[in-house]
Formats: sequence, structure tokens, C-alpha cells
Amino acid sequence: MRRHFCMDLLRTSLAASTMLASSLLTTAALAQEAAPSAPPQPAAEDTAAPQGDIVVTGSRITASGFTAPTPTQVLSTEDLTKGAQPNVFTTIAQLPSLQGSTGASVGANGTSTGVQGLSTLSLRGLQPIRTLTLLDGQRVVGANVTGVADVSLFPQLLIKRVDVVTGGASASYGSDAVGGVVNFVTDTRFEGFRANAMSGISTYGDNANYTFQAAAGKAFMDDRLHVIVSGEYSHEDGIPSAGFGVGNSPDGDGPNGRDWMTAVGLINRGITDDGSPQYLYRNHVQSSLNSMYGLITSGPLAGTAFDRNGNPYQFQYGNECYNGSCVGGDLSGSVANGNSLMSEITRLNSYGRIGFDIDPDNEIYTTVNVARVRTSNTPNPGFAQFGNLTMQCSNPYVPASIQQACAENEITSFGYGVNNAMFDNIDVHTQREQYRFVAGAKGKFPVFGSDWRYDAYYEHGTEITNINVYNIALMPRYRAAIDAVAGPDGTITCASAAAVASGCSPLNIFGGSAPSAAAASYIEPAYGPYQHTRQTQDVASIAFNGEPFALPAGPVSIAFGGEYRHEFYRVTADPYGNGVNGATGSSYSEEYPADPLLDTNGGNWYAGNYRNGSGAYDVYEGFLEVNVPIFKSDALGSANLNAAGRGTHYSTSGTVWTWKVGGTWATPLDGITLRGVTSRDIRAPNLSELYAAPVTSNRTGTVDPFNNRVVTVLQTTTGNPNLTPEIARNTEVGIVLSQPEWLPGLSLSLDYFHIKIDDAIASLDAQTQINLCYGGVEFTCGSFDLSDPNAAYVTLQPFNFSSIMTDGFDIEASYQTDLEGLGLPGRLTLRGLATNTRNYITDTGLPGTIPHQLAGVNIEATATPKWKLLLSQDYSTDKFSVRFQERWFSAGVLSNEYVVCTSNCPVSTVNNPTIDYNHVPGAFYVDFSTSVQVTPEVEAYFKVDNLFNRDAENVPGNVTTPTLYDVIGRAFRVGMRANF
Repeated sequence: MRRHFCMDLLRTSLAASTMLASSLLTTAALAQEAAPSAPPQPAAEDTAAPQGDIVVTGSRITASGFTAPTPTQVLSTEDLTKGAQPNVFTTIAQLPSLQGSTGASVGANGTSTGVQGLSTLSLRGLQPIRTLTLLDGQRVVGANVTGVADVSLFPQLLIKRVDVVTGGASASYGSDAVGGVVNFVTDTRFEGFRANAMSGISTYGDNANYTFQAAAGKAFMDDRLHVIVSGEYSHEDGIPSAGFGVGNSPDGDGPNGRDWMTAVGLINRGITDDGSPQYLYRNHVQSSLNSMYGLITSGPLAGTAFDRNGNPYQFQYGNECYNGSCVGGDLSGSVANGNSLMSEITRLNSYGRIGFDIDPDNEIYTTVNVARVRTSNTPNPGFAQFGNLTMQCSNPYVPASIQQACAENEITSFGYGVNNAMFDNIDVHTQREQYRFVAGAKGKFPVFGSDWRYDAYYEHGTEITNINVYNIALMPRYRAAIDAVAGPDGTITCASAAAVASGCSPLNIFGGSAPSAAAASYIEPAYGPYQHTRQTQDVASIAFNGEPFALPAGPVSIAFGGEYRHEFYRVTADPYGNGVNGATGSSYSEEYPADPLLDTNGGNWYAGNYRNGSGAYDVYEGFLEVNVPIFKSDALGSANLNAAGRGTHYSTSGTVWTWKVGGTWATPLDGITLRGVTSRDIRAPNLSELYAAPVTSNRTGTVDPFNNRVVTVLQTTTGNPNLTPEIARNTEVGIVLSQPEWLPGLSLSLDYFHIKIDDAIASLDAQTQINLCYGGVEFTCGSFDLSDPNAAYVTLQPFNFSSIMTDGFDIEASYQTDLEGLGLPGRLTLRGLATNTRNYITDTGLPGTIPHQLAGVNIEATATPKWKLLLSQDYSTDKFSVRFQERWFSAGVLSNEYVVCTSNCPVSTVNNPTIDYNHVPGAFYVDFSTSVQVTPEVEAYFKVDNLFNRDAENVPGNVTTPTLYDVIGRAFRVGMRANF
């Protein structure tokens, strides 16, 4: 693995300015009544809000004693520091309500996923695109064209708390808040110096990591001018590819001794009505269409393989062979588990804020955030050809014994498959740079005898992403190089005169002989696929909040405001991947010279065929929110009604309306509050879904049911400008027990949630599109062409599904108590959070299809187990602390639509296929941390994640489910914190 240890100096210049634009959000304190389901947190001060006012992320209302009806889970600074992670994302993503979040272990098996090293949060398993992530209540420029924010680029050492709003909030915050909102609140009045240094390694001796962070704040001019700066450098080695044959030894052979990795696969028998299951779940599955150093796959010589030295031998297929897959046999060339298990990642982050108090009630400020993330990964070793090559018997590299066998069998060519293990592994490098600038003003002013607060900001963000792929083949050149002939003088050369003229050097693919330098540079040139993306976001927002009059039960609060947003992206790619024809064509250059063998329409690389594209849209919106106290008395308690509405106009899809209605009732029963909210939420299609340039990913072996064979297909993902917004209905009702007099340290909450999304935007996977067409669903038939095995393709395009529905329960409990009554020093804190997902049902609405129940499916991108649990026990004194944490999720299945049987099976169908095994285990992890106060200002700490080294589990197709399982294993970290 390449390592990037150099630290670049990022220069930031801060200039104070006054701009009007902002949404009224969390820049004040969190008090207990602001989030009854969270454990009590100390109130923090913010001069922009008067004492006693509560700013609640679940609402735009700022008012003394106001309780939002939308549940909010809170992580404090203490929670984040005791998590002791190189990236706070890891600590936050452990919350049970956050399912399907992506991190460094997600997307490491592809060239074109776009999520390598991307730290994004997902609520309810609805994917990051349906969770709105904010920084100090403000939008953040997307880290890729889906518009999702990368939280690893935030100023982590200045985070005061993280609010997780587990409900629809589009009426308050706009598009994307379908699953909820995650708001990172920074300490805007920080003074002093803070630092953190940490290093760690896994029990397997890999994923070595180190993190250095520092922040400083100072007040000047009689406490009117506040200057804050922070910087961070973090590196994680990741877990590299273990190469060929991973997971195919009897005991497993993952990278650096991870013996849990086994090459699990589903074998499609292709037979649906003989009483046996169509799909067989098996360990040690291999392809029967290629081998490490070459395999003849068709004709009378089929089954002849070649060893490293090019000597032929009889290939061991194993048993249970169907449609290009076998169980057992010669497993040395399997690439099933050969990708990086975790990407290498290096982060560099700088942040600055200048705030100036015009008077005690009003502040103007500006912030600058400049950050960079670099990642690298290996999607798979070699570049496999699954029996799709035709080799001539006269090829001079064909061993003499095989040439003789060709003559004896009267054939001139044969089908051939090979992993091309003589080449270096494919290597994908991704770099994201973020430049974010905010200028704003906030405070209050009197109007007709009452104070009105305002919050305004303007944000400009730029995200630049570069993806470079190395050690990857240009397939037209590869095919020309392996088509070798002997010249009159016996010199071996390429058969095509045009290829020879363009520099072709012959390649021997019978065995593992290293290619010549000329052949290697011809097939895998120094300049591989690249994609350069530039995204910009401009936001101007202003919001007001006040209490214009009072009712007998208390003052009526009103918040209103408006926002303008412009989103833009442009992507450019290399001419070999994109092509040079048409208006969006790239140009040949010195690095990418013209070559008559290459297709001018692009798609020449084995994978990573990026395309040019661009898109933009404008958004105009206005909102109004009101909180009305209904009653307040000793006999009845107190209740309030909260309602909001927002009108949003998209230049791409027109005007849409969102609303919410909710309320809380603090009953006269000791500590018991009832709450409920229902809302209409939206998510407009993002730039990627609308305008994404076609991206061609790895060639994969795909079952062709029309011809009962396996073909190697190119999967191309593209946008759809005809998409319309998703419309969601979100309902939550709950009960809270908070700080009862009989047990003041106790807080309990139980909330039921129900989300129904109509016109949901998503794509089908390639195999599903093919299977649906085979089953009679004509809608998908035009999306692929399998007629030519050498040019088979499938196009994946998003469209508006019929619906997604999910519902379940959130449970939270916490208890805090001083131990003085027991004669012990310190404080004990217990906390537990659980999410039960009862249903997660997707319905394409296509004729001939059925709804799919994904709750309890532990292999999908949503990865939504029925239960997730997070427990912690913390004992702290002024001198030291000890903390245990337990993480658990329930066992699940591969698919709820499978019919499990081993004999007397019903007829297998596309909607309900038969299978002989349908189980994915759950997992239980224990973490431990401790800290010691070395001096009043300096703390040393130690952390062990996955204390008992609980292995991950294998799943077919993707090695494991990294959004659920811990792929690293036991990990140790040690560090020092300073706070002056």
C-alpha cells in the first residue's frame, strides 16, 4: 500500500464581514427539557441566545422552556472523546438509529463506487441521501455528487455536541431531511488551548493509525472579538488486499491472519422445477471459467489449465458445478475476497472562526473550513477474464503439447479464461478537497415591546474530487497483445499491423511469466482512468424568531424565514474512458495519445470508465413555524401545539410543499411527557441522480438466464433528468419519563416511528434487471444487451419507485447518580439505546414484481437488522474514568423472499426463488476505555475496540457487510489530551 505521510500546509485567511442569511438553529445550549430522551447535559452558553432560551435542532422555535415534539438523541463532548476514534464518525455511526452509514470499510471493493473513505451518516437505513447533515445548523457542500456531507471534514476538536433528530424535518430544514437531521454543534465561544494525540493498531498488526489535533481560542477587545482556530492530521493504514485465493483454504486466509474470511457464494443451478433449490449456499466457491494462470473453457480441450510456468495440467473443478461456479477444486485463483478490507485514509483539516460582538446582543462572524481526505484501495487482484477470450492454437505462446492436441482434435481455436495474475493489483486513489466559507450575523432586537431573534448566513462551498486508477488494462490493447503471431524470422509480435504501429508488444497469458516492460506499459499505461469533479454550493438564508403575543397558557412563538440555494457540478474524465466524440468528448493529449485500436466512444478500460458531465439547479424556499401553548395548570400539566409549513421551488422539478404538526403534553404525572408529530417531507433528486455522467464499473460475471450461461458484463450507471421529488409521510409518537422525583437521575423514552416514501428514487442492480426481463417485466428489457459475450453491458439508471415504508421503535434509557451515598467518590452513568425495525418494505411498482421486505436483511446496502442495541456503563471521578460499551445487532437473512428448502421444493420464481440456506448471524461487540488525569490539564487514555476480537461474518458476493460487522478485529489506541 502506498502511504501518504507528507503534511501539506493549508493557509487560511479569515476576514470578518456581515452577511444576512441563515436558518435559526443550534447555536445555544441543550438543556434537559430540550431533549427529554437524552441523559441530562450541562447547559452551555451562547451569547446569541438569551439565558433560558433553548435552541432545539428538531425545530426552528427558540423559546424559554420549549420542548420539540420530534425525538432527539444527543452525543456530548464526553461521549465523543471517550469514543477515542480517529474519526468521530465511527462513534456517531454506532447509534442504533443510524443504519447504512458509510466509512472507510465501505466501497473498498470497487473502482467507481465514489464512496471510498467517505464518512456519511444514514438514519433508518434510508441511505445518507435521505439524512440531512448540518454544521452549526448550516448546510455543507456535498462530498460527492449525491450531495451528502463528509463529517470527517468537520472541525472535530471543536464539536460541542451532536444532535440526531430521528424524524422528518423537511418543513423546518428543507429537502433531504426525510430520515432526519444530524447537526454538529461547535463551540463558537471556545477560549484556551486544546490538543489530542492518539495512535493505534489492530491485533493483526495492520490498520496502524495516528491522529494529531489542536485548537485555540482567544477573546480580544474586552471580550468582543473572538478568534478560534483548529487543525487536524490523521492517517489510517487500512487493511490491504490479501491477493488471490483469499478465503479458500479450509481454515480461511484473510489478510494478516483473519481466518474468518471464507469465499462464500450462491450457486445458481438455473433449474427451477426439479424439487431441489435453485440457489445453493456454499463455502469455497470458485469460478469454473478461469484460473489464476489460465484455463481452456470450451472445446475438446476444456479443463486444461496452466501453472505458473505455463505447463498444462488438468484443472480441478470441484463439485456442484453450475453456470460458471463450482464448490471446491482449484481455488488458488479466486478473487472473491481479494479486495481491500478497509481503505487507507489520510485526513488534513483546518478551521477558523472570527466573531465580533457589535453589542451584547448581536454578533457578526465568518468561518473558513479547508480540508482534504485521501484514500486508496484495491478493488480486486488482477483483471479476470471469465472464459470470454478466443485464443488461436497457432499462437506461439501456446505450449507445443496443446498445439499438437489442437491438431489431433481438428480445432484452430479455443475459449479461454484467466485472472492475469502476472499484473500488479488495481489501485484506486481518491482525493477530496473541501473549501467552505461562511459569513453571518445573529442576535436579537426589540420590536413592539418583545425581543425578536434573527440568524442569517451566506455560505459558499467548493468540493474538488480527483479519482485516479493505476495498474489497469486498456482492453483493446490487451486483446491485441494476446493475439500473438510468429514472424518469418521467428520473432513473436502482435498479429494486428495497426496495433504494431501503435506500439503493441505481445503478451503471454499461458502461465505467470511477468510481462515485458514494453507489454506492461502498453497494456497498463502510466496514466490510467481519472475523474475530476468540481462541485459548488451557495446558500443564502435568513430566519427570524419571536413571541408577538401571549395566551393564558403562555407566549405564542413564531419563526419564519427564507433560503436560496444553488448547486452545481462538473466532471471531466480521460479520453480513453469518456471517448472523444460528441459535445462532451475529451481530447487526446500527450498523456493519452490517439490510438486507432481504441473506441472513440470510450469504455476502453477494464473498469473505471468515467464520463464527462455537468448539472445545476436553483432552490427558493420560505418557511413559517408556530408554537402555541394550549394549557398550563397543576391539574392538567402543560401542552403545546407545534406546526410548520414550507414552500420550495426547484428549477428542475417545480414547487413542492411540506408541513408538520406535532405537540407535547407534560402530564401532571411525575416526569411523564407524551409527544407526537406527523409531517410531509420531500427529497428532490440530487445532481447525481439527475445528471450523473455514465460511469462504467468492474466487469462482473453475471448469469444470462436466456442462454443458461455466465457472461462478463460492463455495468454503467447514469442519471435520469426526468426524475421527480420523493414525497414522504413521517409519523412519530412517544412517551418520556424524565427525572421523576422518586429517581431524579432516570430518563426513559419509547417512540414509535412510521415513514412512507412515495415516488422513491432508486436503481435496480444488474442481475435483478436481467432476471425481471426474463420473468416478463418488459420495463427492464431495454437496459441491457447480452448477445455478444465480449461486449455485454447493463445500464443502471435511477427511476421513481412506487414506495419505501419503514416503521419500528426507538428505546432510550439513562441513569446518572453520584455515589456519595454509598461512600464512594465519583459518578456512575448508565445508558442504553435500541432500535427495532419492524418493517422496511420497498415496492418497485413494476408489473410482475412484489414488495420486498428488507427488515432483517443483513447483506443489503440498507443493512437493516431487526434489532440494534448500544449500551454503555461509565464510572468517573476527578482523577480517572472507566467505560464499557456493548454493541449488538440481531441475526438476519439473505432475503426475506427466499423459500428455504432442501427437497420437495416448490417451483422457483423470480419473486420467490428457492434456496437451501438463508441465515446471516448477528454480532455482539464489547469496547473498553479508561483515562487518567495526569495533571489538571493533561489526560492519558487507553481504548480497546472489540475487546474479545469477535470476527465478522461472511456473506455472498461482498465478503461481509461492513456497515454492520467490525472488519478490523480487536483494535488498540492510546493517547493524550490537553485542555488549558
